[in-house]
Amino acid sequence: MYLIALCDDEKNELVKTRQMLLKFQNTRPEVEFTVEGYESADTLLHRVKKEDYVPDLILMDIYMPEKPGIEVVRELREMGNHSRIIFLTASKEHALEAFRVNAVQYLVKPVSEREFFSILETVLEKVELERKKYILLRIEGRLQRVELNDILYCEAQGKVQCLYLSDGRYYILRITMTELFGMLSCYQEFVRVGVAYIVNLSHIESLSRQEVEMDNGKKIYPPRGSYQPLREKYFQYYCEEE
Repeated sequence: MYLIALCDDEKNELVKTRQMLLKFQNTRPEVEFTVEGYESADTLLHRVKKEDYVPDLILMDIYMPEKPGIEVVRELREMGNHSRIIFLTASKEHALEAFRVNAVQYLVKPVSEREFFSILETVLEKVELERKKYILLRIEGRLQRVELNDILYCEAQGKVQCLYLSDGRYYILRITMTELFGMLSCYQEFVRVGVAYIVNLSHIESLSRQEVEMDNGKKIYPPRGSYQPLREKYFQYYCEEE
């Protein structure tokens, strides 16, 4: 399921774009998405900031009454939002500025269905690939994207989980270890070690019965009986990698 936001102060343009999206979906019934339209940029910004709304794709008009679309996207980026942006506009004038805020496309209206479908196909494929590289976690009341490769391990500490990252940072997560592992278990590099740890095999430097050393020097101490299963998964992971 993809979340797509449309932002245009002209209602008829929102209708046209929504209709093209529905036509695209008819050609690709396996692709599911939810579309939300915004006639106000400030409403979209409020939604993202206050309600943890994280669209996969935002189709944004350049010319908005409250502020230019470029400025809206700049504010989204400052909030930490990484949604893919496609600008839809009647002028080529702001194309360079658009790519400075990491827009993926800049389309001049009217946009043909053929061009729109081709670009949408490419963007959604990239979103799907990117989804395989990170998870979304609620951290300090906000949804935050965490790169899978950045995760060293997670340790249960009472009713919270402490997620350690390769750069030395850590996050306190107010979810159960079971819930977190449910998000990570589809990735072969993440394994449970006893009931207290989830470990990223790709970051293990060495392991023994007494300790597991990660590639940044941090160490964890596996509980009794967990060494042999961990050792087998570690070798299996690297054999499959080879």
